[in-house]
Amino acid sequence: MPSGLSELDQLFGGGIDTGTSTLFIGPAGCGKSTVALRYAVSSAIRGEKAVIFTFDEAFATLIERSRGLGMDPKPVLENGTLEIQQVDPAELAPGQFVARVRQMVDQDHLRVLVIDSMNGFLNAMPHEKFLAMQLHELLSYLGQQGVATILTLAQHGFIGHMQSPVDVSYLADSVLLFRYFEHGGEIRQALSVIKKRSGPHERAIRELKLGHGQISVGEPLRQFEGVLTGVPNFLGEGVLKEAAPVG
Repeated sequence: MPSGLSELDQLFGGGIDTGTSTLFIGPAGCGKSTVALRYAVSSAIRGEKAVIFTFDEAFATLIERSRGLGMDPKPVLENGTLEIQQVDPAELAPGQFVARVRQMVDQDHLRVLVIDSMNGFLNAMPHEKFLAMQLHELLSYLGQQGVATILTLAQHGFIGHMQSPVDVSYLADSVLLFRYFEHGGEIRQALSVIKKRSGPHERAIRELKLGHGQISVGEPLRQFEGVLTGVPNFLGEGVLKEAAPVG
């Protein structure tokens, strides 16, 4: 399942595999939801049904942000290949969400599912262990149905040591790590695939840029060491190149 961004697809060794689950993990605001949205929109454009369940962001805000990054979801929302559902955790009993997803898979031949975010999903559960149980059941079912599932999880902190409110990385087939890092007096963003059960993946850390009407993923940050710590050491000559724009 390609994203439409060649450099991002290279990180995953070609793309996210159908029938697998992928966890996007990192600090708040680093691009997890935006990249997940990119996968859903790209899938919908190809005619494959995609659904986004958003626990944290208002529908209007999500649409406006996507348009500002060159992803106008209006055509695929109108033809039904993309669906966005806003979920209130306070009104969701354990098991209801799983039942809703199962129904959509059976009725709409769902191919891509985005849960944004696991932090909101956790708020609907009486205890952390219920989340693991519900998530394990859901991911097993979706995998059997050939659905590509993307989960986002916000970690506490911005630069340096990160903490997760719940550990679900062991349940996911792949993990895409997002990080902020400092360079040239600016805060930048980076991403890297640190786990993929279904095949080989690129080991590089690449820069992510969001803005100016597009999402951009740059070349591997080979001239730096310690990017994932937030304060890298510069190892090579020259300056960090701008991430190449990809439509």
